[in-house]
Amino acid sequence: MFKYQPEGLLIDSMENRKALANLTTLGEAMQQNQILEARALVCDAQHNLIVDLGCCKGIIPRKEGALGVSEGSTRDIAIISRVGKPVCFQVMELTEDEQQNPVAMLSRRAVQELCCSDYIAALTPGDVINARVTHLEPFGCFVDIGCGISSMIPIDSISVSRISHPCDRFRVGQDIRAVVKAIDETGRVYLSHKELLGTWEENAALFSPGETVAGIIRSVEDYGAFVELTPNLAGLAEPREGIHSGQYASVYIKSLIPDRMKVKLIIVDAFDAQYDVLEPEYFFTGDHIRSWKYSPEQCEKVIESDFE
Repeated sequence: MFKYQPEGLLIDSMENRKALANLTTLGEAMQQNQILEARALVCDAQHNLIVDLGCCKGIIPRKEGALGVSEGSTRDIAIISRVGKPVCFQVMELTEDEQQNPVAMLSRRAVQELCCSDYIAALTPGDVINARVTHLEPFGCFVDIGCGISSMIPIDSISVSRISHPCDRFRVGQDIRAVVKAIDETGRVYLSHKELLGTWEENAALFSPGETVAGIIRSVEDYGAFVELTPNLAGLAEPREGIHSGQYASVYIKSLIPDRMKVKLIIVDAFDAQYDVLEPEYFFTGDHIRSWKYSPEQCEKVIESDFE
């Protein structure tokens, strides 16, 4: 397994369970500087995290809770928000409390420092990485790219088809792939997602004129409604009364026009429904993408991304 995973992917592994089995194996993990995971149970009044190790109590002191907490560049919410969730750490010391019960002193910050120096510092634009959705805001999707280190996918970089909120595309806890768009001088990583979801032609090849297919109405205008067929393909349907954004629809495909990147549709039916967010279907499955051109060669309008 890759060493620096988003938090939560290590907790059920055989190696992790073995290290937490008893004080002896926990001590061996400390000597080997092994990265472990367990669930944070409480954040006390001093913002120390109390962690359930099974074999003993674990404590992550506030200053060891996250990179930047001691310096003030990271707010304490980064620690508080981990309660009830898996946290990564290294064991720094095995000691005893006042009642002579065993206690393990842990550091999450140390793991994040290793992640930054060994993994994130080596990333380059165009690298495709694993990420786990941590929370969703109207302007973007926040993800864990390794050991609790956060990055964001802006809403306009999630897909070509426009959405009103990232919850239209993702759910918290979902594991996704993302492409590194840029890295600034502080090491902050900027991500995109739409480049992995295929070009116009790749998506259009899934459909044929004359078919009636499922879609989602994303916006309604005076001149028609934009209906999403896939996250990277939407078409314009003829005007129809009584429909609204967010509805599901069955649509008849009149035509696909590559040189104008157009899909002409007719809405057969529109209805309200609640369906689970679908897992992304990635057309690009490699580890590095140099460039991506969404628009067909014959199209005058060019939509592309260059990561070189």
